[in-house]
Amino acid sequence: MSQLPIIAIDGPAGAGKSTVTKLVADRLGLLFLDSGAMYRAITWLVLEAQLALDDEPNIALLVDRAKIVLTKDKVVVNDVDVTEAIRTLAVTSKVSTIAALGVVRVALVKQQQEIGRQGGIVAEGRDMCTNVFPQAQVKIFLTASVAERAKRRQQDLRDRGQGDVSLLELEQSIAERDKIDSTREISPLQKAVDAVEIITVRLTIDEVVDAIVAMYRQVANK
Repeated sequence: MSQLPIIAIDGPAGAGKSTVTKLVADRLGLLFLDSGAMYRAITWLVLEAQLALDDEPNIALLVDRAKIVLTKDKVVVNDVDVTEAIRTLAVTSKVSTIAALGVVRVALVKQQQEIGRQGGIVAEGRDMCTNVFPQAQVKIFLTASVAERAKRRQQDLRDRGQGDVSLLELEQSIAERDKIDSTREISPLQKAVDAVEIITVRLTIDEVVDAIVAMYRQVANK
């Protein structure tokens, strides 16, 4: 094989994609591509600029000028560390709307494909398997129930010191994000026909990581 394989991981909000993807990348020594962080960074910029969420001309200019840098532990946009800022409820509640805009998706998909051009990455998002890296050698669809994902999101917010949001509110928010993500016109969230579905409810993080690492090694050793 001329280059290292690509692992593409899709799934709905709160399924554990970022955690699993980061651990898989660490285990295999590959680059971690957090596409969700890129969309969150643009959403943060839109909110900071106080633009209307449907102001595509000005959002297009903003995306064109945005410099997003992803490292193992940080997300930096236009030289500002937004690692924590992009995980707030304000950004979370708007990111699906921004990510559905054609001008945003086209620009960021181009960046993502350039990052993965040489292979050897673990990429997570909503359309990694179906649109960004359809040639990926390992495709995973990671999912869990809305109730389970709401519990995880609530704990994540507590850990970040962002207050105690009710489970009902989080379930409603996640269900709405699922609806937007799966019904948007451009690259909707859906399981690729050749992706392996992993339901994480009864699995530990280590079990999920072990399964994906095993799939990668099987492909890489062919």
